[in-house]
Amino acid sequence: MAFWRSFNALQLLVGLLSLLLLLLNPITTAAARIIQRPSSHATEQQLPVFVFREAPAFRNGEACGSLDYDRIHIAMTLDVNYLRGTMAAIFSMLQHSTCPENLSFHFLSGQSDSGLISSIKSTFPYLNFKVYRFDSKRVRGKISRSIRQALDQPLNYARIYLADIIPKDVRRVIYLDSDLIVVDDIAELWNVDMDEKVLAAPEYCNANFTHYFTNKFWFDPDLARVFRGRNPCYFNTGVMVMDVVKWRTGGYTKKVEEWMEVQKQRRIYHLGSLPPILLVLAGNIKAVDHRWNQHGLGGDNIEGRCRSLHPGPISLLHWSGKGKPWLRTDARKPCPIDHLWAPYDLYRSSRHWLGRVT
Repeated sequence: MAFWRSFNALQLLVGLLSLLLLLLNPITTAAARIIQRPSSHATEQQLPVFVFREAPAFRNGEACGSLDYDRIHIAMTLDVNYLRGTMAAIFSMLQHSTCPENLSFHFLSGQSDSGLISSIKSTFPYLNFKVYRFDSKRVRGKISRSIRQALDQPLNYARIYLADIIPKDVRRVIYLDSDLIVVDDIAELWNVDMDEKVLAAPEYCNANFTHYFTNKFWFDPDLARVFRGRNPCYFNTGVMVMDVVKWRTGGYTKKVEEWMEVQKQRRIYHLGSLPPILLVLAGNIKAVDHRWNQHGLGGDNIEGRCRSLHPGPISLLHWSGKGKPWLRTDARKPCPIDHLWAPYDLYRSSRHWLGRVT
């Protein structure tokens, strides 16, 4: 079922929905976990930055299977700076899933931090998950400076190496960013017909595709001909269904890395890990309904100003861009759309503010 199908009187609907979800979420507060931020000085005492409430247990419905075939594999990165968003994303998927016990999470982390793992366990005691170390050396010398520092972090490139990291018996996986919530059954996205493509994602063919690359790229016929024979459209790499077997056998990690090497020499784009994936796969993916990525809710990559929802049904809300709902909330400057994220926020604070103090 889509989140809703009309956005008339948006402000009223947002307020009513936020209040309803807050009343319906029976979040327990008995268990909490303090996450430590690594100190810049070895002798300094580590200070707590996050305390999370324990989520309720979500159980399968009677029609759910219990075989390995019934598993839904979801991959996300795990980082202290985005942990609050990750917790909300997990919570939203469990809450809206018909078979929540069939969800298997694969977390890629660039840190050897037992506190991150302990936090997941204490917040979601029944969650099926594994944590894999992403070695930043894999992208050393391959990352070029982009328009926003967060896009330059090695973990932002981990999605490119996902097929090389997760177990060989995983044949399909959904990759999700940490700045989103799912308000529909994730199984619907999992069951999409891939049509023999390596990736499935919402495509946005009305977006100006030329903006994702520099003039240096488009004016060089040897570079621009990469799209010859394709009808390339923008797709957001924060929500993707990947055929892991096809990614491995097709050598797509190496293909993306080759464009990262070109970028180091020629400066052909500005947006981190997105453009090299577009160069390899744009125009050759399975298009998914737009409701599975209502993206751009974090505004642009420079100022992160508030944005409104696009018309149409919604299954996933994505705060891509500079503005993150937890940061705007803490700064007491939430956007109207951030009220939709708030009910999934498991962060325990004595002064959690969304227009009022609780």
